[in-house]
Amino acid sequence: MVPAENDIEEAQASVPPPAPLPIPTAETAPYWQAALEGSLKIQYCRACARHQFYPRRFCTRCLSDAIEWVRASGRGRVYTYTVCHVAGHAAFESRVPYAIGMIELDEGVRLLAGIVGPDFARLAVGAPVEVCFERVSSEIALPMFRLASPLC
Repeated sequence: MVPAENDIEEAQASVPPPAPLPIPTAETAPYWQAALEGSLKIQYCRACARHQFYPRRFCTRCLSDAIEWVRASGRGRVYTYTVCHVAGHAAFESRVPYAIGMIELDEGVRLLAGIVGPDFARLAVGAPVEVCFERVSSEIALPMFRLASPLC
C-alpha cells in the first residue's frame, strides 16, 4: 500500500528542521576546534595582558596583533539569563523550557551560551557555572554551561 500524499506531508511536517549551526571563520576556527576537543579557548593579548572574547584579529584595547589562544578555566558566573518558554527556532521546541545566559568567565570576558540541566530554583544572577560541551555535528561542539556545586 502506497502512503497517501497527505500522510507523507504530515510526517515531513512533524520532523523538526535541523538546528542552525555556527559557521567557523578564520578568526573563530581555533575556538570551534578547541570546543570540538572539549576545551574552552579564548584570546589573550600579550601586549596589554588582557583576555578578549569574541575572537578578533587584533586586541580591541591596544590594537596589537600579538594575540594568542589560551585555555580558559571554564568557570564563571551567570551575569544575566533568561528562561525561554517559546522556542526561538523550531529545532529547539523539544527543549522548552531552556535557559540562555550571559556568562562572565573568571578571566573577565563574557559570552552567551546555553545553560543545560538547570535547576531553575538555583538559577540566578551570580550563580557559579562551569563549561560543558554539546556535540551537535561531526564538526561542531557548542560550549554550554551548567550550574556548579557551591563551595563548602
